Amino acid sequence: MSIQVSVVVPTFKRPDLLQRCLEALMAQDFDPAAYEVIVADDAASAETEAVVQAQAAVAAPRLRYLAVTGQHGPAAARNQGWQAAEGAIIAFTDDDCLPEPDWLRAGVAAFEAEVAGVSGRVIVPLPASPTDYERDAAGLEQTEFVTANCFYRREALAAVGGFDERFTAAWREDSDLFFALLARGSRLAYAPAARVVHPVRPARWGVSLSQQRKSFFNALLYKKHPDFYRQYIQAGPPGHYYSILAALGLAFSGVMGRCRWLALGATGVWLFLTGRFCRRRLRHNSRALSHVSEMVVTSALIPPLAVFWRIWGALKFRVVFF
Repeated sequence: MSIQVSVVVPTFKRPDLLQRCLEALMAQDFDPAAYEVIVADDAASAETEAVVQAQAAVAAPRLRYLAVTGQHGPAAARNQGWQAAEGAIIAFTDDDCLPEPDWLRAGVAAFEAEVAGVSGRVIVPLPASPTDYERDAAGLEQTEFVTANCFYRREALAAVGGFDERFTAAWREDSDLFFALLARGSRLAYAPAARVVHPVRPARWGVSLSQQRKSFFNALLYKKHPDFYRQYIQAGPPGHYYSILAALGLAFSGVMGRCRWLALGATGVWLFLTGRFCRRRLRHNSRALSHVSEMVVTSALIPPLAVFWRIWGALKFRVVFF
């Protein structure tokens, strides 16, 4: 029997997570002769290859290891994966995800006539009192066509050139592909029964600061698809960030110009706006002391970092993006 669907899993130095993902993929309620799994290793790691080979020795479906060469990043890894695949349908998931046993069956069944792509359901389990980071990660549940759980016809991927490899981080490359197919008028479908569990990995203190770099790639996505960006991502600039920066700038001007009323007034506005931002991030989330202190510190630093990366992305990709 020929391969009907190929599952592509990009990975980078996470053998333990990959092992868990592969076990779930090998246990699919789908004819083992009709699907294959391709692990695209962006680190070309001997440890990762050993995990794949060990699993392949005991698994019924075909399991292949692919060391990524040339351009790197998750977009490049996925491209090399689907280009090496044999299936007419390409399924994508991530190495930190756990596809449920009927995931493949439900996703493939949604490919009716002329359907180019199918988005499955992502489940992000949260504790009773999640952190801001965990709550933010759970936003994946409301996002369409994330690479944690999506399926495309191979011909549809080829028609748009696959993933844009300028998205070198795991951010917005999936939205870019989704928007490219929407722009072509491709027929897309949703398969809620195709479920993938996406546990939230532990994160270091202050992780939200490094995440602001993602705004750099927002600029590229906006340049390529401004209308879809406003419709699906963000209707307008983050006004609260710019308000906070404006207040901070006025406070600094007041200090430098020895204008006490300006310095005090602007500082008061900055404290109010930053405090409101912090309260919003804490609402319905953990009130543990370490988390509260993290929110206080990062709420002061996020606005300037986010705006910096937005402007840097605008300059890099030559687009008016504020």
